[in-house]
Amino acid sequence: MRWTWRNLDSIGAALGEHVLLVGAALLLAAVVALPLGVLVARRPLPRAMALGGAAGLYSVPTLALFALLVPLLGLGFHSALLALAGYAMPVLLRAVVAGLQGVSAPVMEAADGMGLTPRQKLWRVELPLAMPSVLAGLRIAVATLVSAATVAAYIGGGGLGVLILTGLDQGHTEKILVGATLVCALALAADLALRGMQRR
Repeated sequence: MRWTWRNLDSIGAALGEHVLLVGAALLLAAVVALPLGVLVARRPLPRAMALGGAAGLYSVPTLALFALLVPLLGLGFHSALLALAGYAMPVLLRAVVAGLQGVSAPVMEAADGMGLTPRQKLWRVELPLAMPSVLAGLRIAVATLVSAATVAAYIGGGGLGVLILTGLDQGHTEKILVGATLVCALALAADLALRGMQRR
């Protein structure tokens, strides 16, 4: 553990970069997925097109998507951010659509009977009832991002993947274990926090 104690600053910096990358990608994915999900949830054809396109994007291998973005955005944070957001967006989109579709017709009829406008129904009825599904999708998206963000080190995106990759290059077992352990711990901590939110 000598290397670990001597390099706490660089380990902390890598962890901070990883959290920043995951958080920014999740926020960017949510900014796209939430309004798109609301827009297409009750429209069969747009819904099928949006979910089909999202599924196609999600099926692209992580490293391949990074490689496709490098010629456009270059090496570094921005390519990693866009690629990771592209992975999280399909998960969030499916969760939003499923949650909104799960709101029963009698509930919607009751909201109409109360004289709620479409916007009021969305914010007061549909989104609150869809929230468990959205949070479940958020848990999956965060776990996916924490894992996939390690690959961002290949294109200079930073994060804990740097420790793992340099450890592999150098044959440095402790460095690999520190990076991998922190990735697992981060994923578990985020999942526990979101699980608590989901229960509440």
